[in-house]
Amino acid sequence: MTPGALLLGVALFEVKHFVADYLLQSKYVVSNKGRYGHPGGLLHVAIHMAASVPVLLALAIPLPGLIATILCEGVVHYHLDWGKDRLQARLGLTTVQRAYWALFGTDQLLHQFTYIAMLWVWMG
Repeated sequence: MTPGALLLGVALFEVKHFVADYLLQSKYVVSNKGRYGHPGGLLHVAIHMAASVPVLLALAIPLPGLIATILCEGVVHYHLDWGKDRLQARLGLTTVQRAYWALFGTDQLLHQFTYIAMLWVWMG
């Protein structure tokens, strides 16, 4: 993967994450991601996985690798969100507390590291 393709991948994953995590995330999803196996959390992850397909296609990732990559992304993304929601509930955090925002920011940082790892695999 060339440096230009790598930067394109980072930019496309940033846009994908913004759309899937902020524009397409419904109250139903937000309310249920902390319940393990709930369809709301699974729907959220499916949206992320589907939105990663055009990014990986733009980077010319072969189909078997594309499938493996989005499946790994789905498992990681689901468990990051579920873990964050469980910890937030256990600690009783609300948006007016500094710890809430620290946890929220940590969750988002870990998602970004996931995209870096996905690209790193394909840097060859």
